[in-house]
Parts: sequence; C-alpha cells; structure tokens
Amino acid sequence: MNTSPRYHGLSIALHWLMALLILAAIGVGLSMGEMSLSPLKIKLINWHKWVGITVLGLAAVRLLWRMYARPPALPATLPAWQTGAAHAMHLLLYVLMFAIPLSGWAMSAAKGFPVVYLGLFPLPDLVAPDEALGDTLADVHSALSYGLIALLVAHVAAALKHHLIDRDDILSRMLPACRRPR
Repeated sequence: MNTSPRYHGLSIALHWLMALLILAAIGVGLSMGEMSLSPLKIKLINWHKWVGITVLGLAAVRLLWRMYARPPALPATLPAWQTGAAHAMHLLLYVLMFAIPLSGWAMSAAKGFPVVYLGLFPLPDLVAPDEALGDTLADVHSALSYGLIALLVAHVAAALKHHLIDRDDILSRMLPACRRPR
C-alpha cells in the first residue's frame, strides 16, 4: 500500500496523458460519425484508430505500473459507500480503457479494414472479415464509448465535489502540482 498522500509522478503523468488522448478519441469519434465518406473522414478514422491503439498500450503500461506503485489510500473519513463507488468506478474505467480500443480494432478487422498504427506498423487482425460481426462490434464499440463518456462525467463530478465541496485531498493528490485546499 502506498503510504504517500499523493500518486507517484509517473501515475499522474499517465493519468493526464490518457485523459487527453481519450478526450481526443471521443471528439474525433463523435465528429466523424455522421460525416459522409471523404478523404477527411478517412484521415479522421485513421487518427481515431491510432489514438485508440495508443490508449490501449498506455492502459497496459498504466495497469502494470499500478501493480508496482499502488495508489495512495483513500481517507479513512470517507464513507464506505464512497470508497466502494471509487473502487468500482476505477475498475470500470480500466475495463473500458481496454474494451473500447479492442472492440474498435476487432470491428475494423471484421469490416475488412486493417489497423496500421501511425501508418507504419500493420497490426494483426483480431477477427476474420465478417460484415455482420463488424456491425455488431460497431454497436458494441459505440455503446461502450457512450458508457465511458457517462463514467468520465461522473468521475470528474466526483473529483470536483471532493475538491470544491468536501475540500479534501482526493483531487489534489492527482494534480501535477497542487496544495491542499483551505
């Protein structure tokens, strides 16, 4: 168990880098969804894939790092239901950081479009081409992504509630440089 009141610097860096990448993936994903096929849409699809694969790789690094550098303990004054909710939310966030990119990668393969990371490194197809499976995976990818959006809103709201209303250290321990609220 981490006895420090703050997360390790690498944990903080990974958290905020992944937050930016996930927000970028969501923004690109939402913006390209209703576009008609064009060179711009193809470019956005590729960027979306690249960001998704980057998130997947960083999620693996982050999970391995989390096993080594355990997060700081939650305050003992936190009600049990909030501790349980925090643990459940973090578990769901990790599940989605893996499930969403994997479902997108599998969807791309099922629809017959390879994933070529950064336009340089072809990744293996996770499934054989199958249009019906591709459509199902598209629905799964979309549903998981909207679930992630809802979870992120709840995550940010909880962090802000702790910082602005409860005035505890929950948020500040994940900020790059922050003092305890007064």
